[in-house]
Amino acid sequence: MSDDPILHIVGGSSRSRAEQARLGFELGCHCETYAHIAEFMERPPEDGIVLARDDPAEGGASKVLELLAETGRWLPVIATAPRPRPLSVVEAVKAGVLDYIALPMKPERLAQSVKRISREADAYARARRRIVEARNRIASLSPREREVLDWLAEGCSSKAIARKLNISPRTVENHRANLMTKLETDRTAQAVKLQLEAHLVDEALMTNG
Repeated sequence: MSDDPILHIVGGSSRSRAEQARLGFELGCHCETYAHIAEFMERPPEDGIVLARDDPAEGGASKVLELLAETGRWLPVIATAPRPRPLSVVEAVKAGVLDYIALPMKPERLAQSVKRISREADAYARARRRIVEARNRIASLSPREREVLDWLAEGCSSKAIARKLNISPRTVENHRANLMTKLETDRTAQAVKLQLEAHLVDEALMTNG
């Protein structure tokens, strides 16, 4: 991403969008504004940073991430709100939002966030793609298959897992074979890696919280 990225300002009042665009222009950025998420997703961009109003009525900033992922876009998203609630911030970060800025924005706060995210954007896109793909694969597993995978991630053998789940080793092996097929791998290490990648956002939040 370039040093002066495009800022895509989504949602909120026209006055708020105009003020954010003014701050963006002062940073040397090109700014595009959208009245709501639906307008933004009519022609989703391929580059830039999204400033998304975290409005529960529209699904919040996490909805923007979800819709972008469905189109194969991996743009970094900053959530915005007049009075951010701690729970909203936690939920947004867990969904993959990279920052959460209170409105009205302070110029130095936006500058700091845009500079950091621009520097990390490419790495973020690759990591976000891996996380979403891993979560989609993990979601295809049955509850029992997820339990078996969790214990595999702990380094347990099939016999040990059987004891913990009170089932036979043969049943564990059947679940193990099924989950490997669903995860499209024939290696336990790769299956465990997918499981870890699917939880990267949550782990990062716990570390930084």
